[in-house]
Amino acid sequence: MALKLSLKPDEKLVINGAVIANGDRRSTLIIHNKASILREKDIMQEEEINSPAARIYFPIMLMYMDGKATNKYYDEFVLRMTEFMSAISTPEAIENCVRISRDVMDQNYYKALNNCKKLMVFEKSRMGG
Repeated sequence: MALKLSLKPDEKLVINGAVIANGDRRSTLIIHNKASILREKDIMQEEEINSPAARIYFPIMLMYMDGKATNKYYDEFVLRMTEFMSAISTPEAIENCVRISRDVMDQNYYKALNNCKKLMVFEKSRMGG
């Protein structure tokens, strides 16, 4: 099944490590095979890491985008996830952390990123944001 992406004017995305920028009009891309794709809104820059959950998201994103170097980022993910889980006690958040960890172990990085976004929402609500 093909993936259909609708891009806003000037929107960027990364496909298998290549940064692609849309022109000045809305357009549609259809991806027919498996590829690592992240929209601009899902890409975190290193200087944007400003919370414990973001420290979990970032290495997962790097594993997803750089499939050949996952071992390089995995240890950072494990360290950050361990730190996060030792600081929380909310069952729902713990379950989400376990889901994220399973997704990473199964190399379902995109799914792990989506679950990590939920973790960031949880964290923000706990920090009064």
